[in-house]
This record gives sequence, C-alpha cells and structure tokens, in this order.
Amino acid sequence: MFALYYKHAAGVKDDVLSGLTVALALVPEAVAFAFVAGVHPLVGLYAAFMVGLITSLIGGRPGMISGATGALAVVMVALVAQHGVEYLFATVVLMGVLQIIFGMCKLGKFIRMVPYPVMLGFVNGLAIVIFLAQIPQFQIDGEWMQGIDLYMMLALVGLTMAIMYFLPKFTRAVPAGLVAIVGLSAVVIFGGLDTKTVGDIASIGGVFPPFHVPDIPVSLDTLYIIFPYAIILAAIGLIESLLTMTVIDEMTGTRGQGNRVSIGQGASNVVTGFFGGMGGCAMIGQSMINISSGGLRNLSGISAALFLLSFILFANELIEMIPVGVLVGIMFMVVIGTFEWGSFKLLNKIPKEDSFVGILVAVVTVFTDLAIAVIVGVIATALMFAWKQAKHIHTVATLEGEVKVYTVYGPLFFASVHHFNELFDPAQDPDEVVIDFANSRVADHSAIEAIDNLAEKYTKVGKILHLRHLSKECRLLFEKAGDLVEVNIQEDPKYHIADDKLAS
Repeated sequence: MFALYYKHAAGVKDDVLSGLTVALALVPEAVAFAFVAGVHPLVGLYAAFMVGLITSLIGGRPGMISGATGALAVVMVALVAQHGVEYLFATVVLMGVLQIIFGMCKLGKFIRMVPYPVMLGFVNGLAIVIFLAQIPQFQIDGEWMQGIDLYMMLALVGLTMAIMYFLPKFTRAVPAGLVAIVGLSAVVIFGGLDTKTVGDIASIGGVFPPFHVPDIPVSLDTLYIIFPYAIILAAIGLIESLLTMTVIDEMTGTRGQGNRVSIGQGASNVVTGFFGGMGGCAMIGQSMINISSGGLRNLSGISAALFLLSFILFANELIEMIPVGVLVGIMFMVVIGTFEWGSFKLLNKIPKEDSFVGILVAVVTVFTDLAIAVIVGVIATALMFAWKQAKHIHTVATLEGEVKVYTVYGPLFFASVHHFNELFDPAQDPDEVVIDFANSRVADHSAIEAIDNLAEKYTKVGKILHLRHLSKECRLLFEKAGDLVEVNIQEDPKYHIADDKLAS
C-alpha cells in the first residue's frame, strides 16, 4: 500500500513540476502567436490558459498540452485585419461547435487512416516550423543581434540545451527544463547580465477575462463572413490535435480517444471565444516538453494552465525577467526530440513513393499549414496507391471449344481501365467470347463504363460477348451490354460498387 502511495505521489509531483515547466515556456509562444494573429498578447495568453485547462479537464489526451498555436494564428490574421477582433471571437465559438459535432459524430477514428509517411512528414515539418519560429527571437526591435547581445543569447541557448541533455542522465527528480529556466534566470538577474527577456517581447500582466458575447451583428451576412474561417480553423485544429495525439500514443505506448479529444477541443474553443481568447488546439512542441518532463497525466495540463493563469495575474513581473535565450534553448531541444532523424536512414530502405510523400508533407507544412499538408499527403498517397494497383490487372486467355475465355485478374477501377482496354482485341477474337471476372473486383463507375464500352465494341463487329461473375450492382448499371451479361446467381460475387447512380 505504501508503495502504491509513493508511486501516486511521485506521479503527482512529476505532473505538477512538468506543468510548471510547460507554463513558463507557454508564455512567449502565446504572446508571439497573438502578434501573428494581430491581437493583444493577453488574447493569446487567455486562450492558452482556457484551452489548456478545459481540454485537460474534459477531453484531453493525457500528457497532451493545448493552447494558442501558430497554425491557427496565420489563418486568423486576415479575419482580424478585415473585420476586427470581435469577429474572431465569434469565429472561435463557431469553430468549437463544428469540432464538437465532429467528435459527436464519432469521426475521430478516421485519423487512423492517415498513412505513416504522412505522419512522418507532419512530425518533421512541424519540427522545422518550431525551429523557424525561434529565429525571430534573435532580433531586437527588428534588427538582428550583433556583438555581445548575440554572444549572450547563444551562450544561454547553449547552456540550456546542455542542461536539458545532461541533467536527465543524473536525475529525473526535477524536470531539466525547469532547472534551466530557474537556474539561468537567477544567473542573469543576480549577475546583472543584460540580455533579451520575456518582458522585452510584451507585458503579460492582466486580470481574469470576463464573460463577453462577441459584439457583432447577428445576421446571415455575419455568418457568411465567419463560417469559411470557422471551417478552416476547425479542420486545422482537429488535424493538428489528432495527429499530436497519435504521436504521443506512439511515444507512450498508449492509445488516445480521438472523439473525446475532438469534443474537448471544441468545448474549450466555445468557452474561449466567450472569454476573449483566440482559440487553440494541441501543441506538439509543448506536449513533447511535457512528456519528456514526466507529465503523463491530465494533471500536468491542468497544472500548466493554472500556473499560466497565476503568472498572468500575480507573477507577471517575475516571468517578464526570464531570458528569452533559455526558452529558445528549450524549444531547440524540442525540435531535436521531435524530428525523426531515423527518417534519413529510411530513404533508401522504403519505397521511393513513401519517401516522396514524407518529404512533400514536410515541405508543405513549412510553407503553408498543417491541414493543407496532410490533405496533400493523403491525396498523393492515394494516387500513388492507385497507380501501383493499376499495374496489377491482367488476363489469362483460354479456349473452351470455339469460345475464347478471358479470365481477368486484379482490380478494375478508374486507374486501371486504360490498361484493361488494351487486353482485348475484338477484331481478331472468335465469334464468341467470355470475360470472367471471378478473380477481379469491379470497383467504381469508371470500371462499369470500360466494360460497357468493350461490350459495345464486340457488338459492332458482330460478335457475342458474355460477362461472367459480376455483382448484382454491376449488372444493374449496364446500358449497352444489354442481355450479354451471363447471370450466375450461385457463383456471382456479392459486393457493392461505388457509383452515384445506385444512390439516386
């Protein structure tokens, strides 16, 4: 019993300390993303607090940290610039409603259909995005650091990375990131060293956000403005959250609940929109900090949110004294830990198509956004799969007396119909021909059209064509073959075909 108690107490300590580390690292990121979106820093901080707290309370994947993210901020900036921040708050509420509907319809399971090369590209691309997001911190008032300022910044980054790397080899009693933040901040403050701090980015002091209904006209025109943004934001938020969940699943050997995550993200965004926050989703960088620091339960996310709120309300002056170099060093270690370095070794060991998809998704993630990257990756994977499957269709021709029998092997669908048409020679074939589909799968309407057109070619040259072993759905769709379809109820396969006509 005492062993169980100590194990539970150790888990609570790890979660709380990890939450503190995450909260300290959340401050500059939330501020930076608020600037990207064109809103006040407190709008980003409120979002980080409320999204993080609510997702951990009701719908978070244990160990996953949520808050304001750059992927959402880059979409919000156009809306804020054209219509103002009140429209943003309304959009965030609608975004949350859409995410709740997604989760309630149990659509979260479809994240399991994302191919592994796409996942690999997502992780690597996001690692690059996190790295690039730290580069502007090497600027002061829009000018690149030089001389002593640059050397001081690099020294703090290097020392932080050294602490993050070596300390866990000796002890994991305290998160290495927290040691780096507290220790190096003390050195800078008490040593009188002059370096860029969080306070140089923005003032984070504030009050608890009051309930606020977005001040916008309630009309169809307003819905016309915010609905497209809400759909895009909801999609990006869900994709990033569900993929981050999958990454954590693999790291921890556990399984998250996609539908619950979707509902939790949606509920947090609905509340955030009514309390003046910019909305958010899962943050892979902060989640990696949390997991590596021992925060494996929802308590770590709750602790991070509450610590962040306490910083905003009571300890803003202390937080503003933290050197930015320390936080950049922590994020650089996140980049190193997030990037799948083993993917370089896989380049010559996996199919070239998979390597191409992984690289494509990483590049698109860097230059556009996560949602577009994943969609592009899934489409590219599907097209490559279709192309490879299209090569498998072939026929074996035999003679049954005066009748020539073609036995088709392989799937017949939109990508393979061209090759399918090249397998037959109506002009040279005998007067009676049989095409047997027992070993083939007729998949879509393109396949039906190809068979129908082939039947018409044999009819035009005055020859009889029999089609065997087609499903009932296939036979219903034939227009030109007419009675050339040979019905064999006992042997005909029972499968459904993807065709709009059957649904009309």
